[in-house]
Amino acid sequence: MTKADDAYVLLAEMIETGRLSPGDFHTESGLVEELGIGRTPLREAVQRLDRDRLVRIRPGRGIEIPTNSVEDQLRRLEVRRAVEPLAVSLACERATAAELAGVRALADEMVEMEELEPYVAAVRETHRLLCAASHNEYLADTMTPLQGLSRRFWLAHVLNPGEEVRAGKELHLPLLRHMVARDADAAAAASIRLNDYLVDFALGVATRKARVGSRSASGY
Repeated sequence: MTKADDAYVLLAEMIETGRLSPGDFHTESGLVEELGIGRTPLREAVQRLDRDRLVRIRPGRGIEIPTNSVEDQLRRLEVRRAVEPLAVSLACERATAAELAGVRALADEMVEMEELEPYVAAVRETHRLLCAASHNEYLADTMTPLQGLSRRFWLAHVLNPGEEVRAGKELHLPLLRHMVARDADAAAAASIRLNDYLVDFALGVATRKARVGSRSASGY
């Protein structure tokens, strides 16, 4: 990986986990000083993040961390629902023995996970392995920002981490195991079930927001 790649990964994870908050503005010089990244790799990373909709470059204002609405999440999940089964199917067909060994090891580790932070790291690694095993860089370029933005939304709205980790594991583990078995149909179906969960989660967030808005309105 290049220094720009490293900067991209670091900034993407900071955005995903909320360390860089939605609505905030940053400058190149401020991020260079805060993160200890050279100006050139930082600029390259920010330009890529802008293309992937993780930041917005606002001339004269700086680098904006965009908001991440329910509507945004539902639109990106429409695309994930169509694209991810293809990635899973290609991974089942094309993954090397070493890549499948990595998937198997990740599944074994995930079984014991109960805490949010290691689980999110495992999900991030699941997405990386899936994109790599598809052996299609165009597909990986499409999937990577969709997955990162989806994780960002999920992390921002988790209310009961233990419950959501258990629910997520029940969906991710079959996906991983079907990939190891090279069962493309079952793996694609598992990816659809995972997408259904994420849609239901987003709709639940919308419902909570509507209830809060209703209660606030009733106070006037």
